[in-house]
Amino acid sequence: MFTDPEKNLKFFGLREDSIVADLGAGTGFYSVAAGHIAARGKVYAVEISKDFLATIKHKVEEAHLSNVEIIWGNVEKRGGTKIGDGIVDSVIASNVLFQIEDKEMFIEEVRRILKPNGRVLLIDWSEASILGAKTIFPKNKARAMFEKKGFIFDRELNTGEHHYGMILIKK
Repeated sequence: MFTDPEKNLKFFGLREDSIVADLGAGTGFYSVAAGHIAARGKVYAVEISKDFLATIKHKVEEAHLSNVEIIWGNVEKRGGTKIGDGIVDSVIASNVLFQIEDKEMFIEEVRRILKPNGRVLLIDWSEASILGAKTIFPKNKARAMFEKKGFIFDRELNTGEHHYGMILIKK
């Protein structure tokens, strides 16, 4: 773990009644942290890897969280998250953008599930990444793609030396 989910989510400003989607949830670090913060809300942990889904399920059970719904879904398809239109307050996309092939469709799916003025916490590998230059998706391109799809840049956050982070708002 190169970045701190709890610190990042506190900076992001999740409320205890937030409805959150963790897209490309991986092994569930953000889903579990969000589940604790949004204790009276709901967290959708969306992941395509069935192995990761089992890991998330185990972590959620271990944390005694009843507000995290685990979804096998594809974040690169319209409706692939299986989340309804305009019901989510906040989207978490951590370390997922660099590996997505259809980034435009991903952003459209984010836009579809977010409420008006909903927010995105985007964290991904930076140019200084240990993963190497071929695998990163640069911060300026990520921001431009989201802005092209009708998002407004809010602010950056310090997510450590190997990542960049930003908050975007659906308009």
